[in-house]
Amino acid sequence: MRIGFYTSTFNDRPLEEVVDFAASAGFDAIEIDVGGHIKTPDRVKAAVSLARERNLFVSSITYFGNQLDADNAKRKDLRSRTAEFAQAIGETGVPVFVIFPGRNDDASDDANYDDFATYVNGLIAETASSGLTFAIENWPGPKDNFVGTTPKGYEELFKRIPDRRFGLEFDPSHFLRTGIDPYLALDAVKDRIVILHAKDTAVDATALQAVGYHGKGWWQYKLPGLGLLDWSRFLKQARGYGFDGTISIEHEDAAYGWPGKDLEARKEGERVGLGYLRTVLDKL
Repeated sequence: MRIGFYTSTFNDRPLEEVVDFAASAGFDAIEIDVGGHIKTPDRVKAAVSLARERNLFVSSITYFGNQLDADNAKRKDLRSRTAEFAQAIGETGVPVFVIFPGRNDDASDDANYDDFATYVNGLIAETASSGLTFAIENWPGPKDNFVGTTPKGYEELFKRIPDRRFGLEFDPSHFLRTGIDPYLALDAVKDRIVILHAKDTAVDATALQAVGYHGKGWWQYKLPGLGLLDWSRFLKQARGYGFDGTISIEHEDAAYGWPGKDLEARKEGERVGLGYLRTVLDKL
């Protein structure tokens, strides 16, 4: 397995600086954020080349946005841009394009799933020549209601999108704070995982008791190894299913400078995550 990180942690720094750090720190791969480090489709090729010049594998390119936005104009604009990015990414040979399903609050669950599936099936058909794989991350969104981000949601999407060029960027941290067993969730989608996000979650039991699941301040995202997940069990499980792709650290740990605070602390966080994951993999 390769170990990389998601560049959003350094969206305030130029991509050249970010990939220089990744290479010097000993990472194998990089996951590039569109909003922070690419901006427009015509800049995809240069961004990918920059990483490859440092011998970094570009595991994926990730584009935030609600693909089911209730605002028709916003939805059409995002989907148009997504199609342009998909074409540009496919031409570079980067294997995975990560997007987010979102939700239309004005539509039913079935309508949301049908709409997103029709859209993704169209993207798959339009990129047949490049073979680009599309993935969604199981981040449930700012309102914790994005479609397709729970085991039931996966089931709804996969029955509508059977093509294996649609899969998951599986992030266990979100399940740890939403009451879903990440090991059981991984088992249920073992043949659709295309990239793993390495992010953990810590829970303050005293704070949870005080405010409940709908309260604030009882959980925090952490670097791998600093939260609740048993990474040895998790990665051994993934390897047992045949996963040999990229583990991409998504650093959102406030103890290490996130979000956008001390730069050296953020870099140290990435190094801590890398060192921990290397140790775990070496022992598997």
